[in-house]
Amino acid sequence: MTTAFDTAFWLTAAAILLLLVLSAFFSGSETALTAASRGKLRAQADKGSNGARRALQITEDNERLIGSVLLGNNLVNILATSLATALFTRAFGDGGVALATLVMTALVLIFAEVLPKTYAITNAEKAAAGVSGPIQMVVTVFAPLVSAIRVLVRAVLRIFGVQTDPDSHILAVREEIAGALQLGHSEGVVEKEDRDRILGALDLSDRFVEEIMLHRSRIEMIDADIPIEEILSQSLQSSHTRLPVYRGDPENIIGVIHAKDMLRAIHKMSLQANRPLDEALADFKIADVMMKPYFVPDTTTLDEQMRQFLSQRTHFALVVDEYGALRGLLTLEDILEEIVGEITDEFDPAAEHDVHPTEDGQYLVDGAMTIRDLNRAMDWNLPDEEANTIAGLVIHEAQTIPNQGQVFSFHGFRFEVVARKDNRVTRLKIRPLTRI
Repeated sequence: MTTAFDTAFWLTAAAILLLLVLSAFFSGSETALTAASRGKLRAQADKGSNGARRALQITEDNERLIGSVLLGNNLVNILATSLATALFTRAFGDGGVALATLVMTALVLIFAEVLPKTYAITNAEKAAAGVSGPIQMVVTVFAPLVSAIRVLVRAVLRIFGVQTDPDSHILAVREEIAGALQLGHSEGVVEKEDRDRILGALDLSDRFVEEIMLHRSRIEMIDADIPIEEILSQSLQSSHTRLPVYRGDPENIIGVIHAKDMLRAIHKMSLQANRPLDEALADFKIADVMMKPYFVPDTTTLDEQMRQFLSQRTHFALVVDEYGALRGLLTLEDILEEIVGEITDEFDPAAEHDVHPTEDGQYLVDGAMTIRDLNRAMDWNLPDEEANTIAGLVIHEAQTIPNQGQVFSFHGFRFEVVARKDNRVTRLKIRPLTRI
């Protein structure tokens, strides 16, 4: 036994201790670099932190980073276990194998896994910046071997019919934000209004103008051929400041009149001619003051349309389909409402699409209310892939235009048609069949 504890024994023990330190370093580095917030690292990098800047660079390719760290971690763990087995076998005979397994399991679990990972999670950004230098060298050294392993893994997965995208990220930033918001809301940390605003902004690139436009059947228009007195009266009675102008056929939009432009022109004419207002109105021509109409295709995304509104310094667009037929009307306010919710002022009529609870536990809803607005108002999850409005969803699922009094059940809800006008379902009662 005395000869067992010679210089070689202590050198081997020191080597095992060093390998455990390296294992702890690899384990903590992996946790720190994957758990660190890229937003916080970016803020630190902007303040001059080289460690944070390196951490951002090496986390650009998570697959290569994790592959390099796991390779280094497994190498040191296997080597440490092999040395410990040889050491304990030399000191304690055949029983040393079992003893080495128990001792190394305890040491690796406590000091090379739990302890460094707990610290890394607690101080993710600080730890990530601190280990970024050595890990960058490890990633560079192991890059050829990791690339070969990646090719081998994809080849094996392909044999089993699993296709992988070499350029894909483990988790998209947008999905990460959306998931964090949903989790925060479910835990009571994030308010519903805050969640809806941020998710609304994130969704602009995935939604199209046809989903939120005002349908053509509900657009207020001015006939360019009617007397100016009627035009003036219609403009004053409308809750909108901009109105499309057509001639002959409502499809033939020739311009857009702004109430302020029209009143300014009428006032100017009366002053210049120095005559009564009724005489000045006789010479008024709406074509002289209306603006050129701005048409947009119904397939334009909301974020692109918002940029177009801002760049062209206009808030009003007419939506057309691929054949040039008028589909609806869109304003900048409509897009902003998808982010901040309903925007009203003293000139807006009472909200038409409010959800009204009934005494029997149901909810009375306008058929023209969009599915998205209802989901946001009630925190429901009705699908909006096949229809934009609640009435449209019912018609799609029923495969017919239902009559008043008909009841349907789908997607976990009960729908009762309360009112129908011509071919439109105008009023519905909705009740969830299960607790939401």
